[in-house]
Amino acid sequence: MAGNAKAPASVGARQEQDKKARCGWQGGARIWEESEQQMKKLRASSGGEPRRKLPKRKIVLLMAYSGKGYHGMQRNVGSSQFKTIEDDLVSALVRSGCIPENHGEDMRKMSFQRCARTDKGVSAAGQVVSLKVWLIDDILAKINSHLPSHIRILGLKRVTGGFNSKNRCDARTYFYMLPTFAFAHKDRDVQDETYRLSAETLRRVNRLLGCYKGTHNFHNFTSQKGPREPSAQRYILDMYCEEPFERDGMEFAVIKVKGQSFMTHQIRKMVGLVVAIVKGYAPEGVLERSWGDAKVDVPKAPGLGLVLERVHFEKYNRRFGNDGLHEPLDWAREEAEVAAFKEQHIYPTIVSTERQERSMAQWLSTLPVHDFSATAQAAASPGAKVPSPQEGSEGDGDSD
Repeated sequence: MAGNAKAPASVGARQEQDKKARCGWQGGARIWEESEQQMKKLRASSGGEPRRKLPKRKIVLLMAYSGKGYHGMQRNVGSSQFKTIEDDLVSALVRSGCIPENHGEDMRKMSFQRCARTDKGVSAAGQVVSLKVWLIDDILAKINSHLPSHIRILGLKRVTGGFNSKNRCDARTYFYMLPTFAFAHKDRDVQDETYRLSAETLRRVNRLLGCYKGTHNFHNFTSQKGPREPSAQRYILDMYCEEPFERDGMEFAVIKVKGQSFMTHQIRKMVGLVVAIVKGYAPEGVLERSWGDAKVDVPKAPGLGLVLERVHFEKYNRRFGNDGLHEPLDWAREEAEVAAFKEQHIYPTIVSTERQERSMAQWLSTLPVHDFSATAQAAASPGAKVPSPQEGSEGDGDSD
């Protein structure tokens, strides 16, 4: 009986011991898990393990770049034949730890979008791209440390989660820098560097450029677009030529144009036709005729002087710029850096390349072969050259 009386106490003791053992294991597990998490954090901070997972945020980056030596802005994934600005940008984003490597291989994973696809050799002082990134410390400095000096990220701002830089953009401003001898009369030497733009000629240039303002049918200013296509209608807010200035003994001028959107080669052809008129190769009436249904032979100015200067988000700024959560996308604080980049990388490249390659002078020598009275039938003749869409674009329209 005595032996039997001790049995329940022994069972109870074992149950208590088991309970304590279980509690001890759970406590040990918690301690082990916390220690493991701390070790992971330590390894991540020392570079031993991949970065701890941070929430991604939608941002926009203000970019400036010199496009010489690049085959445009947009990346061609899987093609290493033609280097683009986005190739260098994506590489810097990965190497700085802003995005995982697989996002660099498939840019859709970071919701990447650019405001405008610039053409081969075209530069930008105010390109804006939107994407999702890890907001690491000193993010701009780290990205720029992996970029060449002729590509800079000048600003960063948080935006709404569904923001798309191309779709939210109301307008784009480009400028076209050219030597003023382009406006000299055709009877003068094609590359007379002693030529200086007179006030009278500048007024005429601005009067002609002003004709572009408003909505017009620009089917003659792009490739492979018919006069009946609604997308050929484009709205130009402003276009004018600034006062000339000298660089390295050569006089230059800057033409600025602001529009809602531009088609492939549109700006270069707008400049080209005005140059042809001012030089005396084409009558002024060809401007209005170029907006009609008939095919007009419009010359395309060289791509060298074309620069994307600024993109505009006026509707977005009105809706979200003062909501207390987001900043307006106006980049006023970055203007000094933008101006410095143009002075250091964009203007000198245009001037030196023009001197070395004489792209404007060579193009001017081709103007006499253009037929500014060409009809649609003549342009459609078997010998007529149809520009390839692979030549690129300066804008962001359907043809991009």
